Order: sequence, then C-alpha cells, then structure tokens
Amino acid sequence: MSNSSKTPPAASQEGASAPHFLGTRIRGLRKRRGMTLAELAEQSELTAGYISQLERNLSYPSIPALFNIARSLGVTIQWFFASEASTAPEDNGYVVRKNSRLSVHYEDGIVDQLLTPQPNRQLEILHSRFPPGTYSQQSYSHDGEEAGYLLSGSFELWVGERHFQLSEGDSFSFSSQEPHRYGNPGEVDAVVIWVITPPTF
Repeated sequence: MSNSSKTPPAASQEGASAPHFLGTRIRGLRKRRGMTLAELAEQSELTAGYISQLERNLSYPSIPALFNIARSLGVTIQWFFASEASTAPEDNGYVVRKNSRLSVHYEDGIVDQLLTPQPNRQLEILHSRFPPGTYSQQSYSHDGEEAGYLLSGSFELWVGERHFQLSEGDSFSFSSQEPHRYGNPGEVDAVVIWVITPPTF
C-alpha cells in the first residue's frame, strides 16, 4: 500500500495560494457513498491513515493515489478539480479564462489545471506543471488515449517497458490502457499540455 504524503505547499507555481478543497471533497463524496475510511482504503490500496491526512487537508496525494481514490468512489479525477474564481455566464461550457481555471494540487507541488470547460464531452485538456525532480512513483492505467506536448523543460515518460526522454517542443501519444508514469529530471519546471480522450482521468 502507498502511504507517502507531503505537506501542502504554501503557494502554487502560478503564485496563487493553494486551495484547500481536495480533502473536503474526498470526505464529502466518501460519506455520500456510505463508505468508511477503512473501506475506501481497502478499495484504493492505500492506508486509512493516509486517506485521513488527505481528508483533513494535511497533505496532498500523489497522482496514482488520487486516481485510485477517484476510481474507488466511482468518479474521475476531474470531479476533484475546483476553483475559487467564478465563471462568467456567457463563457459557461465554451471558454475557460486563465484566472478561472479549475485546478488540483498533488504532492511535491505538481499542479494540474483544466483547460476544457465542464461538463466535458469527449475531450479533456490539462496544463500540467511538474517542479524539478518530481515523478509519479507508480505506474497506472485507465481507459482511453492521451497525448501531450512539452511546452518547456525536460520530461521523462515510461509507457509499459518503453522509456522516453523528451525536450522542449517534443510531443507524445499512447493508449491510456498501457501502464504509464512520468516525471521531470531537469532543474526547472516542466510544463506539459496534456490531452485525454475520453476524459477518464
């Protein structure tokens, strides 16, 4: 079982305060599903103590951990995205303004921002920022296909048994059903535009 955790950073890479909504949303959905901490821990292959820390906003999850929690609760990670900014009525469903992007924070300062409006149809686009030396330690898989474009920095990608090193301007695509993990081996932030279809992440 994974039980690693990190204290929430004081600020995101965009300079705004990191929102403390994730744990509240996990706890609320778990209770609506009628699940105990122990039941969610067993289904998500995590420890009850780790999930308790997340629910109390004492730490952020790894990407695979939040994926396992989401799957165990019957939702996608997209369900946990949130923003403190409001969306203009005329934009709703069509346009996402930079200052109203939905976001989710993971351990080690990794941040995903949702670039497509909700509710999504068959396409999900993410702006992903990986601080230097951050990796998804565990491989994971899900339905669909995904592709990415490295806007800046350097990036490593594992798909099944294959390993790729990417530089700024490189792009990639693969079946999401293949186990995959990734990370930033460089000394500056890696920024990836990620496309997933259908939005199963």
